[in-house]
Amino acid sequence: MTDSQLPTVAEVLAAELQEAGIDLIFGQGSPSALTLAAERLGLRQIGFRTENAGTAMADGFARASGRLGCVATQNGAAAALVAAGLSESFKASVPVLVLVQDVERAHVDRNAFQEFDHAALFAPCTKWFHRLDDGARALEMLRKAIIVATSGRPGPVALAIPADVLAERLPQQRAPRSALAVFPSLRQQPEPAAIAEAARLLASARTPIIVAGGGVHSSGAQAELSDLQQRFALGVATTIMGKGAVNEGDPLSLGVVGSAMGPGSPSRAMRSLIRSADVVMFVGNRTNDNGTASWSLFPNSAEFIHLDVSVDEAVRNYPSLPLIGDARTTLHALGLAMAGLDEAESCAARRRPLLAEAIAQARAATADEVAALKLRSSVPLRPEHLMHVLQDRAPADAVFVADASYSSLWVSQYLQAREPGRRFLFPRGLAGIGWGYPLALGARLALPSTPVVAVVGDGGFSHCWSELECAVRHGIDVKLIVLNNALLGFQHHAEMVRFGQATEVCAITRIDHAMIARAVGCASATVTSAGELAAALDAMLAEKGPYLLDVHVDPDAFPPIAGFAKLLAS
Repeated sequence: MTDSQLPTVAEVLAAELQEAGIDLIFGQGSPSALTLAAERLGLRQIGFRTENAGTAMADGFARASGRLGCVATQNGAAAALVAAGLSESFKASVPVLVLVQDVERAHVDRNAFQEFDHAALFAPCTKWFHRLDDGARALEMLRKAIIVATSGRPGPVALAIPADVLAERLPQQRAPRSALAVFPSLRQQPEPAAIAEAARLLASARTPIIVAGGGVHSSGAQAELSDLQQRFALGVATTIMGKGAVNEGDPLSLGVVGSAMGPGSPSRAMRSLIRSADVVMFVGNRTNDNGTASWSLFPNSAEFIHLDVSVDEAVRNYPSLPLIGDARTTLHALGLAMAGLDEAESCAARRRPLLAEAIAQARAATADEVAALKLRSSVPLRPEHLMHVLQDRAPADAVFVADASYSSLWVSQYLQAREPGRRFLFPRGLAGIGWGYPLALGARLALPSTPVVAVVGDGGFSHCWSELECAVRHGIDVKLIVLNNALLGFQHHAEMVRFGQATEVCAITRIDHAMIARAVGCASATVTSAGELAAALDAMLAEKGPYLLDVHVDPDAFPPIAGFAKLLAS
């Protein structure tokens, strides 16, 4: 074989991506040699309009599929926008592989076009970064990137490849064993003694509560958690990102807990039950301020257990018995350990009716209050009513995706997960607005046979209007609901609570989002009253292809954030 017949680094990398199971790349062409080689092999490229939104698409793809998301980008300005997107993925432990075209090796430190310090750029938002200056190590470095991204605590990685390296031709070489781009790729389990101690604490507890975070979904541990809940009569609550880990209608489920347990929250009356817990177990949970009501929700008197793949998280905020390992394998082992305890079944039998009755009473205490909000068909339309009608009309298997800010709270509070494993996707790692719609596009590409419904605010959607064109061009069938209140609601209400007045920029222009959608060929409609809602949702859900529903909602409505309760009096 002559040198001209040898494969280029770009061709070798493209073939390895395919071998790893990556069949879709989010990009705008660069690194061109690599993406062209990938297209020749049949890998599909999704052309986003902005790099930060494209990164959110890769993130949504990974969350929904359990497969590594892949982004390809140009150096410099484009890479900087990708880094902004990766900040969410990094905090939320979502694996994304970024392939950056870098300046040629001979041009380094000469102010080449868009030259930038990518190592420094990606350091705060990736698990690993490498600049590939030696083409002979291309397969080795790509395989390492995939393994690092998908093992341990999953997260983003970035591989920068100089343009001249991509063009190099490689002699035939023995390829390292391919790494499959799925996660968790390597599952670890705590020491048996730690599992035995956790089993003893849970089995003998009077009021044990498990608080499931997003790590339950990342690990695919929903069935194991639900089995543990049922067999041993354990109360299970979730964070926003853990929503759907268990059936929220189950007699032993507390719902979503944290900072949004104010007036109108379905879980508001669960606070006293939580305060009585003698054992609290966190699973795949960052114990952040929103999920713990600023670390005030759980009693100091409780024994804490924290199961997480990351040591840092397991010892961060509570004096816990750390279980360092994968959620699915560890929960399975924990169930076996509990089953082996003589007192586990008798304790569960005594606990079950008492715990179920306490949860039922807490639900009943807020049932009328929550029902009044959901059924309130006033003008302007209330978001709670929209969620109520959406729950009734949406397909049973629909995946719901929300933007950060209020959208996450409306969805997490007023849509119910009616079976374990129901997926709700929220960009709550860093919780920047504008991530919701592209996150949904990625989720739909990952789940082409599953309905995906996105709920976003008008403020957040203004960050990513342009991705409607991406959806239309690629035929990505996401149903988008825009909550149009002409207000940056969270900022407005937070300033009113803290300062008694809001900055003028909180009021934004009332946009005709349906017109924007039509401009790029996306089907759309507008709803201004509750009477139009059911028919409009039916029409949206029946449409084949992307659709935008612009719903005018009450600017005075705010979710049940406990700290905002004082606004009700005013």
